[in-house]
Amino acid sequence: MIVKEEFLNMLRQYFSLNLYEVKIWTALLSRKVATAGELSDLAVVPRSRTYDVLESLEKKGFVMVKLGKPIKYIAISPADVIDRVKKRIAEKSEERLDKLETLRDSDVLKDLEQLHEQGIQLVEPSDLSGALKGRYNLYNHLEAMVKGAESEVIIMTTSTGFLRKVEALRGVFEDLQERGVSIKIACPKTEKTDGLAQRLKDIAEVRFTDEIEARFCIIDGEEVLFMTLHDKDIYPAYDIGVWVNTPFFSQALQQLFEIAWRDMKN
Repeated sequence: MIVKEEFLNMLRQYFSLNLYEVKIWTALLSRKVATAGELSDLAVVPRSRTYDVLESLEKKGFVMVKLGKPIKYIAISPADVIDRVKKRIAEKSEERLDKLETLRDSDVLKDLEQLHEQGIQLVEPSDLSGALKGRYNLYNHLEAMVKGAESEVIIMTTSTGFLRKVEALRGVFEDLQERGVSIKIACPKTEKTDGLAQRLKDIAEVRFTDEIEARFCIIDGEEVLFMTLHDKDIYPAYDIGVWVNTPFFSQALQQLFEIAWRDMKN
């Protein structure tokens, strides 16, 4: 059977069929009744696919199975096929319309409206995070973060880290105190940290804890710098820190800190 490719493509578009389906259907139309093997040879479709194609055409209303052996297939008249396809399309359209109507009172529509009103901000991960190596680089970045604080600085550190930070940032802390920025520092209690905390009482609030060991700084609940290793276990040049600029993570960490802060000793 020779059927022009343009004709097959036209049928595919009108009836939403794939290439094998339209080949088998037109082959069956030309024979009216045929077996799967005959249609495979006539339409030049692999026999292994022919049965699946015929099953699909039967479900869509293009063909009908003839009772008896061997199994044969009967072509539905094109006019009846058009009516069936129209009915199927109408039913699917009605179903889609019903689904769309249910969206009016759903959270999906609220999310769409919010997206339309507020838009979406595309953010590159590289703009929100960075890695720092070496204590010198860490403290340079920490100083820049602290200087830019507008409301609150939270620092959790080791006992030796507390001494280092006060030495490096005391002038910055004094400027923040004059601007009304709250400074909270938590660290383990030693003789040195206790004495230094007494001298800082007009600049920052220092509390002691021996239960938590961590090294991080939170600025205004928006950005965090945290060190991945204990400073007693790492040579200063190999110290590593990670900076993230995300209110979601920063505020979550800040809330956990505040819970622990309430139980720390002044």
